[in-house]
Amino acid sequence: MGLFGGKDWNVIAIIFERRDLYQVSGQRVKGKPAEKARDGAKGHSRTVYWAVFDQKGKYLEGGVGAGGINVPSEVLKKLSGELAKNRTVLEVLRSLETKESDKLAKPLAWTGYPPRQMHGQN
Repeated sequence: MGLFGGKDWNVIAIIFERRDLYQVSGQRVKGKPAEKARDGAKGHSRTVYWAVFDQKGKYLEGGVGAGGINVPSEVLKKLSGELAKNRTVLEVLRSLETKESDKLAKPLAWTGYPPRQMHGQN
């Protein structure tokens, strides 16, 4: 919560680019637009996971986004467990918290991407 109870959130969306590449998209939003930003992140067709953090880096809420159907459930589970500790997510949050930027996107550096399918094997 910000001054006088207003929202001051950092909204993170993990966006599906391709099987082995997701993007961390973050924005800092205050007041009523914060809820709109959160809802937009949730409903975006390529958001595999979304999260809301306060300005001290505390996780407030999050979940699988509309694009979660593009990713295996075990990958979503792993992402959920590691999101708040991921180096790329932390870098984006730090930039938002320090007001270095109010919007930022970076490729997600992560070892949890689904393995490449082997052709010809059952």
